[in-house]
Amino acid sequence: MTTQNLLVELFVEELPPKALKKLGDAFASVLFDQLKAQGLAGADSAVTAFASPRRLATHVTAVAERAADKAVSQKLMPVSVGLDASGQATPALLKRLAGLGADASAVAGLKRAPDGKAEALFYDSVVPGADLAVGLQKALDEALAKLPIPKVMTYQLETDCELPGWSSVQFVRPAHGLVALHGANVVPVKALGLTAGNSTHGHRFEAAVDPVQLADADSYAATLLRDGAVIASFAERKAEIARQLAAAAAKVGGGCQPIEDDALLDEVTALVERPNVLICAFEKQFLDVPQECLILTMKANQKYFPLVDTQGKLTNKFLVVSNISPDDASAVIGGNERVVRPRLADAKFFFDQDRKKTLASRVDGLSKVVYHNRLGRQDERTDRVRSLAEAFGGQLGVVIEAGQAAHLAKADLLTDMVGEFPELQGIMGRYYALNDGLSAVVADAIEDHYKPRFAGDDLPRDKVGLAVAISDKLETLAGMFGIGQIPTGDKDPFALRRHALGVIRMLIERDLPFELRHMLDMAASTFRNVEGFDKARVKHDLSDFIYDRLAGSLREQGYSAQEVDAVLALRPQRLADVGQRLQAVRAFAALPEAPALAAANKRIGNILKKSEGQGAAVQESLLVETAEQALFAAMQATVPAANTQFDAGDYTASLQALAALRAPVDAFFDGVMVNADDPALKANRLGLLKTLHEAMNRVADLSRLAA
Repeated sequence: MTTQNLLVELFVEELPPKALKKLGDAFASVLFDQLKAQGLAGADSAVTAFASPRRLATHVTAVAERAADKAVSQKLMPVSVGLDASGQATPALLKRLAGLGADASAVAGLKRAPDGKAEALFYDSVVPGADLAVGLQKALDEALAKLPIPKVMTYQLETDCELPGWSSVQFVRPAHGLVALHGANVVPVKALGLTAGNSTHGHRFEAAVDPVQLADADSYAATLLRDGAVIASFAERKAEIARQLAAAAAKVGGGCQPIEDDALLDEVTALVERPNVLICAFEKQFLDVPQECLILTMKANQKYFPLVDTQGKLTNKFLVVSNISPDDASAVIGGNERVVRPRLADAKFFFDQDRKKTLASRVDGLSKVVYHNRLGRQDERTDRVRSLAEAFGGQLGVVIEAGQAAHLAKADLLTDMVGEFPELQGIMGRYYALNDGLSAVVADAIEDHYKPRFAGDDLPRDKVGLAVAISDKLETLAGMFGIGQIPTGDKDPFALRRHALGVIRMLIERDLPFELRHMLDMAASTFRNVEGFDKARVKHDLSDFIYDRLAGSLREQGYSAQEVDAVLALRPQRLADVGQRLQAVRAFAALPEAPALAAANKRIGNILKKSEGQGAAVQESLLVETAEQALFAAMQATVPAANTQFDAGDYTASLQALAALRAPVDAFFDGVMVNADDPALKANRLGLLKTLHEAMNRVADLSRLAA
């Protein structure tokens, strides 16, 4: 079977930049998968995706002009239904064969084969391989249908007939060209009202020729670059921008580096077809404004790359990625500098105006801001967070600072700067707190109380920030659970999963002494004036929610499901201990005694479930069997030491000490009847097992380790 490489390109108006990479990858992936499914592309075929602001394209190697014929065996019906008593075909069988394009002559060639309890008839046939034109049309239709389009546009195409008319087309952007080349041959496919050809269009202003003629599938990228002034590959264009950014920064000197922001780099890559990085500057007076404000406005509004020095301090130079490369770039540079100046001036104005009022003077204004229609105003929320922060801060020795930071934490929401740039909430609060003469720890906590804002984000830098951050997140979690606003499926409008993971990270990574049950009780109690608030839902459902998030996080860190289940089955209240417990369980599981003890523990648990309410008291005088006497003696020698090590926090040593019980536990089950006829003996033996069960399961539920 001869093969050639295939190129498909859809030429459109400017695609949404934030979606371009995903659109390009999806277009190539679905097209390739469909070609493989039809046998037109094989295991040795490779796919390359191209995506630029005005095109989606795919290159596939080793694509056949026609797929190989395929032998198919189709089940028809049971023999008892298809053949009568004399072995002749029934009308039902003949009708089925006719539907497959066969007649009565095919009956003799039918195969019989077992199908469950009965025997069935099978029809063997050869299905002709798909023709490339037909197969590519199907693949193209599927690829377009499955594109992750953020928002569909409806536009009209003029119909090709004597009387003018219009037909509506829906796509992410109006499409103006379609290319489909198999080697050098055009494949006659259609899409979005377009018929495939071998020409496309290059850069709007800098293409050497228009249209750009493509000789064959393999010359696509090189021809577009040479004749169309377009780097078609998203990855190559991104790499070229990164290279030019680094070169421009080196040209500025002083160890300057562009801000690292992969999302911004992706977005700019989706905005230009042939990048040209230029160095621009703004007046140094604007550097008096907090650099976060300047950086945000340059990145978010203008898609510029600010330059920072070796200490991470913003300079007055920034880089622009232009889509044109004039001989004299001064007009482009000057235009960008003029555009950014009003943005920076606005930021300076907001900063100057905001500092005329203290944060404390803004707190009363929170009473006019609705937090949630059932949970009240923002000032009420602030009071709840402050109450929690003072309680947690008291345990950490920072009660005054935590209370002050919590009181002021939301005040910057009423500033002009945060009103313009909501992303700066907390960050501006810190600057304004320092401007008001507050201590650095309080100012830092105002910024840090939003942390961690996302996976991998930094935690608050000190105890004050931790107290306020935990309080803020717990207040949100408890409030939403208390009124029944619980995440379902992939819907989590209040980011409760992120809040829960933030609380978990702070408790564990900062080794905080708080117990989860008490934390949830405290958080729920702050909502005493909220109508319809369900405190029990906070204590139970929110607790389960947090442990579920913790379990998922631990599995992502490499702990096995068994290890995680064993530890979290006990619902340890001090989450900071969970890591040590997991390490202890892992060390215990590696011991040769572990499987037998885990199995015994599971057996003991099942026995005790049938005798609920059984106490752990043991009377030594009622231990009449040698095996139970030996187990009791072994426990007397082992358990106190294990408990001492547990109380000291040495969970690994505690579990390993219990490994000595394997032999007496095995002997007990081999030689002792727990359910003795004598009620006193039975109760005593159950008490012995209850005592053993409690001793073995202080670190983790070891029965979860049983195979």
